[in-house]
Amino acid sequence: MNQSALCPRFEKAMSILSQRWTGLIIYQMLSGPQRFCAIETAIGVSGRLLSERLKELENQGIVKREVFPETPVRIEYSLTEKGLSLEPLMREIEKWSQTWLETDSTAKND
Repeated sequence: MNQSALCPRFEKAMSILSQRWTGLIIYQMLSGPQRFCAIETAIGVSGRLLSERLKELENQGIVKREVFPETPVRIEYSLTEKGLSLEPLMREIEKWSQTWLETDSTAKND
């Protein structure tokens, strides 16, 4: 079998971004810092999976977790510079989807 002709960095980027919910989490966070429950509600992901994905994105340097020493403790998640650099890509995917994909209701009516 031939070795992959793809760039290893591209493969790594795709493995990060192609994980279920990751793109939606990043897209949701483009609007600014968010609390866990706001992200969870906005995209409909389970708390366990959201926690897992946020930790992975934090380890990749895409998301920053900030703890505010208040009572009760407030935790916010935001995109780092590395995460914010994904905005043009996310906006292009959004434009592509508007042009080429049908909504579920449109597809069911055909």
